[in-house]
Amino acid sequence: MPAPEVILWQKLRGKLTGVKFRRQFSIDNYILDFYSPSCKLAVEIDGDSHYRDSKSQNRDTDRDMRLAGRGIKVLRFTNYEIMTSLEGVYSKIIEEIEGTTPSSSPPIRQRRTRGEIIERPRSRNYRQGER
Repeated sequence: MPAPEVILWQKLRGKLTGVKFRRQFSIDNYILDFYSPSCKLAVEIDGDSHYRDSKSQNRDTDRDMRLAGRGIKVLRFTNYEIMTSLEGVYSKIIEEIEGTTPSSSPPIRQRRTRGEIIERPRSRNYRQGER
C-alpha cells in the first residue's frame, strides 16, 4: 500500500468513525481502496496517474457512475491531500458517514484530545451551588 493509503487506513481502521471500513475491497471488477458496507461509502486515494490524461479521468468517472448505480457513494482524495491535510480529509469522511448512517445507528464516537474539557448537561435536580 502506498504511504497515503497506510496513513488514512490508520485513521479509518480504529473504528473511531463508528462504522467498519474494509481495505482493498472488491466489487464487480473494481477494487476499492476503502469501503464501508454499512454506509455504502467508498474512499479512493488517487495518485498522479489518475490525472495524467483524460482517459484515466474518464475511467474514474465511469467507475464512480457504475458504483453509484449500485448505491455506493465514492469520495476521492489525492495523495497530496492525505499528506498535507489528513484531518480535513477525515472530517469530510465523517460528514459523509453522518449523512448516510441510519438514525438507528449508535452515534459516531469522537476522539477526545488530552486536556479537553467535556461539558455535560446538568440534571434536573441540579441546584445552584450543589455538585
